[in-house]
Parts: sequence; structure tokens; C-alpha cells
Amino acid sequence: MLVEERDYRIRPGKLGQFVSTYEEHGLPLQKHYLDRFLGYFTTEIGELNHVVAWWGYEGLDDRLRRRGAMLADPAWTAYLSMVTDLVDTQNSRILLPAGFSPIK
Repeated sequence: MLVEERDYRIRPGKLGQFVSTYEEHGLPLQKHYLDRFLGYFTTEIGELNHVVAWWGYEGLDDRLRRRGAMLADPAWTAYLSMVTDLVDTQNSRILLPAGFSPIK
């Protein structure tokens, strides 16, 4: 298994709008296509206005297949149009859980 960590820096003053729009429109689509929702976080201390999402996949091929199907859905494109102007930057990284990690 691998974990994709997606980190979004949200424009100042827009965090609440981004999170609520994601919860209502983005999350249901991602749960349908990506399946293994591990967590969603906002920052409280340090660099503010950040959202971090964790999604689990069997491997890179599973990730590519699932994300490809989601990206082809017009509802996902509609959701992106709702949040594009709220996001300043986005980063994604693939994490491999250590053998003793509770997430496997």
C-alpha cells in the first residue's frame, strides 16, 4: 500500500470556503472514485491556510486508474471550477508506510 499526501495552500481568508466546498462537492466524488480515505487536516500552528489530505492506494497503477476515472467525470471538473481560485499552491507526494506504521 502507498499513501498519497496532497497539500494545498489556500488563499488567505478562503480556508473555510475551500473546506466546506470540498466537503459538500469534492469529497463525495473522491470517496466514490478513490475509495480509501485516510484523513483530511487543516493547519493550526506553523504555516497557516493549509489543507492536507491522505488517500490510500494498492500501488501506483491503482492510483493512476482511480484518479483517471475521477478526472474524466464532468462532476469533478465542475467541482474544480468551484475551488480553483481559492488555491494558491498544491503539492503531492507518495508515502510508503514503514513496517510498523498503523496505516498499512
